[in-house]
Amino acid sequence: MTITSPQGFRAAGVTAGLKASGKPDVALVVNDGPSDVAAAVFTTNRCKANPVLWSEQVMQGRKARAVVLNSGGANCYTGPEGFQNTHASAELVADKLGIGAIDVVVCSTGLIGEQLQADKLMAGITEAAAGLSATGGPAAAEAIMTTDTRSKEALREGGGWSIGGMAKGAGMLAPALATMLVVVTTDAQVEADTADRALRAATRVTFDRLDSDGCMSTNDTVLLMCSGASGASPDEAEFTARLTEVCHDLAQQLLGDAEGADHDIAIEVVNAATEDDAVEVGRAIARSNLFKTAVFGKDPNWGRILASVGTTSAAFEPDALDVAFNGVWICKDGQPGEPRDKVDLTGREVSVVVDLKAGTEKATIWTNDLTHAYVHENSAYST
Repeated sequence: MTITSPQGFRAAGVTAGLKASGKPDVALVVNDGPSDVAAAVFTTNRCKANPVLWSEQVMQGRKARAVVLNSGGANCYTGPEGFQNTHASAELVADKLGIGAIDVVVCSTGLIGEQLQADKLMAGITEAAAGLSATGGPAAAEAIMTTDTRSKEALREGGGWSIGGMAKGAGMLAPALATMLVVVTTDAQVEADTADRALRAATRVTFDRLDSDGCMSTNDTVLLMCSGASGASPDEAEFTARLTEVCHDLAQQLLGDAEGADHDIAIEVVNAATEDDAVEVGRAIARSNLFKTAVFGKDPNWGRILASVGTTSAAFEPDALDVAFNGVWICKDGQPGEPRDKVDLTGREVSVVVDLKAGTEKATIWTNDLTHAYVHENSAYST
C-alpha cells in the first residue's frame, strides 16, 4: 500500500546526513508515464518556503515527472541561497532523469531559518536517483518523516487502476493543509482539469478539516501525479471518491500521530444553516485550549464548547444548543442534560457532536487534546 503500488512509478529514500539523528532524509518519486498530468495544492500562508515558491511555478504547467523531498530542513527564510538550493535540487534531478527542471516539484520539511547543507543534499539526490525502484515507496515515506513516530501510507483500488499515497506531519496541523508533505500517485488516465478539481475537492473535506493545534506551516504541499499506465479512465466522480478516501486515510494517520496527543477528537457540527457555519463552529471548538485541556483531563466540560460556539458568526439560538460527548447528550437546549459521569473519556477516540438546530448542513473537524507532552515536544524542536 505505497506510492509505488500504482503502475508507472518508482521511488527511493536515502540517508544524506541532513538530520542530526542520522535517519533517512531524502526521498525521490518518479512518474515514468506515459502521462505526466499533475495537480497540487499548497499552503495559504503568506510566508512560503523556497520549495513552495518553486513548485508553484512548476505546477502552472499542470504536469510533473518527479518530486524530490527532503526532511532535516524547511529551507524557509533562507534567502537567495536557499532558493538556489531548491533550484539546484530540481536541476540535479532533471539531469539524472533526462527531463527538464520545470518538471520537478521540490518539497522540504524541518526547521525554519537554517540553510540546508547543499553538498549533503545533492549527494543524497544522486544516491536516490541511482536507487529508484518500483518497491521504493516505503523507503520514501520513511525519509520524509520529522517528528513523526511512524510513516504514513495509503492505497485504494479502482476498476483496473489504483491510487497510492504517503504523508508526513505530526505538528502544526491546521487548515489550508498542515506542516505536512503529501504525495499521491495514480495509474489512472486523468485529464489535467479533472485532476485539479478532484484534488481540491478531496483536500477540502480531509486535510483542510484537520486542525490539531491551530498553527499553519510555510511548507504545506499535496501533490497528485497521474501516470496513466493502467490505461483505465475512471469517471470524475469515481476518481474523486477514491482520491478522497486516500486523503482521508492519510489525514487520520496524521491526526493519530500528532505530537504528544492522548486523544483524537472528532467534532461534528450538525443541523447548521450552511456548511461554512458548521466548519466555523467546529474550528472554534478545536482551537479552544480550554476545551482541549479539558479532554486531556478526561473532563466532558460542555460549557467550554458552548463558549466557543458563541464566538462565531454562525446562525443559532444560544438556548437551543445540544452537545454530546461519546454519544451522551450532556447538554440539551442550552441546559444540563444527561449526567456528565456517564461519559467515558479513557479511550483515545473522542466524539463530540454539536447540534445548532439552524438548518440541515454539517461538517466534521478533527483535532487532538493539549498535553504536557505537546509542550515538551515543541519547546525544543529537533529532527
